[in-house]
Amino acid sequence: MTLDIASIRAQFPSLHQEIDGHIPIYFDNPAGTQVPQRVIDALVNYFTRMNANQGGAFATSHATDSVVDDARQIVADFINAPQAEQIVFGPNMTTLNFAFSRALAQTLPDDAEIVVTRMDHDANVAPWMAVARDRNLPLKWVDFDPETGTLDMNSLESAITEKTKVVATVHASNALGTINPVKKIADMAHNVGAIFVMDAVQSAPHVPLDVQQIGCDVLLCSAYKFFGPHIGIMYARYDLLADLPAYKVRPSKDKPPYRWETGTPSFETIAATAAALRYIESLASDRPVDGNYDGQTLRLKQAMLNLQDYEATLAKHLINGLEAIPTVTIAGITDDDKLHQRVPTVIFVKEGHSPTEIATHLAKNNIYVWDGDYYAVEVMARLGRTDTGMVRVGPVHYNTIEEIDTLLNVLNDM
Repeated sequence: MTLDIASIRAQFPSLHQEIDGHIPIYFDNPAGTQVPQRVIDALVNYFTRMNANQGGAFATSHATDSVVDDARQIVADFINAPQAEQIVFGPNMTTLNFAFSRALAQTLPDDAEIVVTRMDHDANVAPWMAVARDRNLPLKWVDFDPETGTLDMNSLESAITEKTKVVATVHASNALGTINPVKKIADMAHNVGAIFVMDAVQSAPHVPLDVQQIGCDVLLCSAYKFFGPHIGIMYARYDLLADLPAYKVRPSKDKPPYRWETGTPSFETIAATAAALRYIESLASDRPVDGNYDGQTLRLKQAMLNLQDYEATLAKHLINGLEAIPTVTIAGITDDDKLHQRVPTVIFVKEGHSPTEIATHLAKNNIYVWDGDYYAVEVMARLGRTDTGMVRVGPVHYNTIEEIDTLLNVLNDM
């Protein structure tokens, strides 16, 4: 399927708004994507037609219950979770991971070891650092190759021992863009009886997800990275959700997923999350998909493959264009024949200009990008960029080749 990009862009009001007389180009997507009109409509519809707490005996409460049930199911279908009850909503991925890690920490033996990587966003590092500190446990670091931007699997193999109880890695790096071999990592963790916690925040907008095929015990992601509202999502094995000592108030239900959703959920953003996934589903086509999928799950997989195919063209054009500028240096995978190993998020520096100067210059030309470390603290340390970070450009499927050319022209003229 060839995506109708004009039709897609027409569904995003912010892609057409003028700011100071100009329409911006949004390449800040790894920090949060724009949303289609149906997501905005879902928020408005919730507040105007069913604004109530859950579990009541009246109509608007019943409607809220239905909205939450529907959202859990479509999220479960999006990642191919066995049960909707394995989907937990929370304020953000970071908060959910701190809650999960804190509960798991109470069950770890005194000689447990925890494995994290230098490629991860700090949201899948700091919670485990806190567990290691609070329980006085060893924290082992897995390195990545700064030349290729790929995870050092030998380093991972050396870090995992019979004492390892947690392996926490990112699926796709929010800085380097690298897609890690997560099924292999899950197998390595399970071979020693460890839990594999996977950060899918940056993979969810770009690649099809299947928790059963990957074998992760926990998956964390954020709806605002895949065209939805600011809300976090956690999937976990049902036994973990049911048995771990979750921190909760006494009156709340002591069964998954409710025992993990502390306080009143954000029903309006839960409704909008379902709308964001229905938007993605609308981009499906009749194409073959590896795996035994049907119904909504199949359509979501087809849609994500369509996005992935189109974004591969964006990534190739962006990387080739940046490499054609002599003063630009990219970190991460750049070979055309290896671009399937990355998402289109690209980081770079330009000789003679700091990342902040570049981001500021681009902003003056109505091009929105990020600079700094974007919470990938260890990535920047490993690349020797702790002080300044790097520039990050992150196209998604509503971006165009023409927008990338505009970026490249502005950079080339600096």
